[in-house]
Amino acid sequence: MKLEDLAGLQLTYDVVGSTRYVETPAGYHRLEYRQRIGTGDEVFQRAADALLSWRMQPAAGLPMTATDTTAQLGSNSLGRLGPGLLIGRSPLDGIGLPVPCRVVWTVNEPDRIGFAYGTLQGHPESGEESFIVTRDPDGIYFTVRAYSRGATWYTRLAGPVTRKAQHYAARRYANALQQLATQ
Repeated sequence: MKLEDLAGLQLTYDVVGSTRYVETPAGYHRLEYRQRIGTGDEVFQRAADALLSWRMQPAAGLPMTATDTTAQLGSNSLGRLGPGLLIGRSPLDGIGLPVPCRVVWTVNEPDRIGFAYGTLQGHPESGEESFIVTRDPDGIYFTVRAYSRGATWYTRLAGPVTRKAQHYAARRYANALQQLATQ
């Protein structure tokens, strides 16, 4: 699968925009992970820039390419789930399962910046994941919210293991974003 192949693919779920809301759509598993990543306007801006320019995922070990230099509505992205997410950057980054996604909503407010992408055909999961940086009175926070269910026989079979892997990835994303924002 190549990045240019994604334009003709459809989203694999019907509840588009679901990560904007608190309720979990029927039949999906929910993930919500929130971590304080620092304080101050500079940390907020650096975190927002790293998030929107697709630098968080590779820094967390998920190689990523995208059709646009910044995440915007309709942008397609293609990641590779492989050894890098487990051990960090790896010479094997090009090997692994394709994870094609499309940005389905964005937010750009003075104290809240981010986006959500939804899974496209060929993704091992079906659902949506959002990444939001917020400026709160006590610091800068990063939140990952996702609703998903297995889209392949092997992710359905893996069940709880897949959900643990998603929590692990969310922590990796938060730690990577924190590092990018506080350097």
